[in-house]
Amino acid sequence: MIKKISDLTEATDAKETDIVCMVDLGNGETKKITFGTLLKSIVPKSAAAHNGIYRGKNITSLFYDGTLSEQIAAGTFDDIFIGDYIIGKVSNRKYIVADLNYRLHCGDTECTTPHILMVPEKIMGTAKMNDTNITTGAYLGSKMHTEYLTPFKAVIQNDFENAHILSHRNLFSNAVTNEYESGGGWFDSTIELMNEIMVYGCNIFKNIKNGENLAYNYTMDKLQLSLFRLKPETIVALNDAGQRYGYWLRDVISSLSCASVSRSGDAYGSNTSNLFGVRPAFLIY
Repeated sequence: MIKKISDLTEATDAKETDIVCMVDLGNGETKKITFGTLLKSIVPKSAAAHNGIYRGKNITSLFYDGTLSEQIAAGTFDDIFIGDYIIGKVSNRKYIVADLNYRLHCGDTECTTPHILMVPEKIMGTAKMNDTNITTGAYLGSKMHTEYLTPFKAVIQNDFENAHILSHRNLFSNAVTNEYESGGGWFDSTIELMNEIMVYGCNIFKNIKNGENLAYNYTMDKLQLSLFRLKPETIVALNDAGQRYGYWLRDVISSLSCASVSRSGDAYGSNTSNLFGVRPAFLIY
């Protein structure tokens, strides 16, 4: 069925197979395309343009047949928009496109590979940040990073295969003094917890100043993810039972606690021995 774009006034009117007519103002030629390809036909092919549009389409088949990898490598991201999702090959979990080229050109060793930053729609399970209420060693020294994150990493690696998960360099804190992060550096990274800025767009509970001492606030993850900017309700996560559930962030806020997102959606902090959800972020290419 051929329709004019103006006829498609409601989402329920538009079907993927509907044909719409587009006029090239440069040469006056009329082109017929399906509605399903309309968005990628009129939006510039770049990470910057696609980071500004929430779509929410299932792109699973395009990932596993290699189409998405070709588009990512080309830097065009033709049929990839924020909110689109991939169903894990083994776990059947839903992973959402949260940002495009979020860490491109960053790192002490420059990240030059175009990529998609993904986050699971739901928490993947629960874990402690540490066995007792301490923040010694900050995120890098936490039991979460050294041990408890490992099984969740394995799920993601099985779903996407290691060949599609981008290893890159990132900045993490590894020391705490007087309740603030006091040291850190560049480390190899694949799958990690998010920080407050990635979720909220700013630091809220993280101890960013301690008297005359300069806290270790160096971070490469300095912008809110496009997913949470365009659709803030996705900050709130559910567990597999469909209940709202809080999850850990990697920022230290005291000698006893780290930042988190509460089940109610508010910025939160919790003692590190408490069980909270695990919702890591990772790059694919």
